[in-house]
Amino acid sequence: MRLIDTHTHLDFDPFDTDRSEVLARCARVGVERVLVLGVHQANWKRVWQMALDEPAVHAALGLHPVFLQDHRPEHMDELRDWLQRLQGEEKLCAIGEIGLDYYIEGPDKERQQHILEAQLDLAGEFELPVLLHVRRAHAAMIATLKQRKLKRAGIAHAFSGSWEEAREYIKLGYKLGLGGAGTWPQAHRMHRVLQQLPLDSIVLETDAPDITPHSHAGQRNSPEFLPDICRGLAELRGIAPEELAEVSYCNSCELFGWR
Repeated sequence: MRLIDTHTHLDFDPFDTDRSEVLARCARVGVERVLVLGVHQANWKRVWQMALDEPAVHAALGLHPVFLQDHRPEHMDELRDWLQRLQGEEKLCAIGEIGLDYYIEGPDKERQQHILEAQLDLAGEFELPVLLHVRRAHAAMIATLKQRKLKRAGIAHAFSGSWEEAREYIKLGYKLGLGGAGTWPQAHRMHRVLQQLPLDSIVLETDAPDITPHSHAGQRNSPEFLPDICRGLAELRGIAPEELAEVSYCNSCELFGWR
């Protein structure tokens, strides 16, 4: 199998002791590319340096709604400067992680919305796809995406919504990021949605170090677990793991403009 992990936080502290070893193990199990996402201004430099240092790593930069308290008005200007400076760089492939999170305590929906819309505008200007974080906010997100249609769309990361919500994202051109959450036996709605998804809408991800698959319960999640996630989801879908891996690989390459 050849695989692409479309969503990780490999720059986070849990990987500080063995990051290079993780990437080496990824290569051995067929994970050819690993996308690392920036979540606030303070980690963009680290994420970008990792992309420069590691052949398998690609970068996205954004302002994540969970880190709302860290974002400052000038950070949007800084993000624009980063995108301007890195325009055309093959290792910069998206804006993200961005989105709406109504699950957190005191979500300040108005400010989240403002920051999301500003980043969607940047995505349109620089013709980059977006990597979306959405928790308990699918209706608001879908309405926003309908108002701000992007040429290159993106991925609804860690998708766990309904079939009706999935269908709306797909109609807007978005891929759905599927990972470890769908491998758990109790994820009944996700299993039902997975049965209905067109294969050309699926990309695979880990969200490492979070959302560990059932096969590695209690462990730190890692992009090297992506083959296990693929096997678990393929079994639920009733197809060969190799087929799901190849479909996700091709969908990812199409989205990010990779050969």
